[in-house]
Amino acid sequence: MPDTEPGGETRKQRVDRELNELLGELRIALPGVQMLFAFLLTVPFYARFEMLTAASRAVFFSTFTFTTIAAVFMIAPSSNHRISFRAQDKERLLLRANGFAIIGVAFLALAICGVMFFMSGMVLGPGWAPYAAGATGTLIALTWYVAPLARKLGRRGEG
Repeated sequence: MPDTEPGGETRKQRVDRELNELLGELRIALPGVQMLFAFLLTVPFYARFEMLTAASRAVFFSTFTFTTIAAVFMIAPSSNHRISFRAQDKERLLLRANGFAIIGVAFLALAICGVMFFMSGMVLGPGWAPYAAGATGTLIALTWYVAPLARKLGRRGEG
């Protein structure tokens, strides 16, 4: 009988399950990144874009760059999986893909904050932009990072 880990699954079963979970999570997140990317591609073609200040253009370009980087890192696990197909090194692929996904989500967070800064500045005025972006960043930090890390650290304290 193969060595089983806590939970009754073999190491291979665990790696397979974790890789499938990761790829499934990316399938959910990636369409949002793609929609944001597509939206940002159209913005420079609007007539009002010419009226933006240099600072607003810098925020826009930074946001576009963050979105591009997020897309690259969130697509990387699928590409790596295809290229390393049957390489018998799935656990290393899983660890690398997990790192790519975490980096991609971090850049997505920056992109979302940038969109909030840019859009709230356009709609409500530039004075509101830092508050909207800051509130968005705080919400992302609490829900995407603090909550899961607190749970993870709390579980370590239980054992």
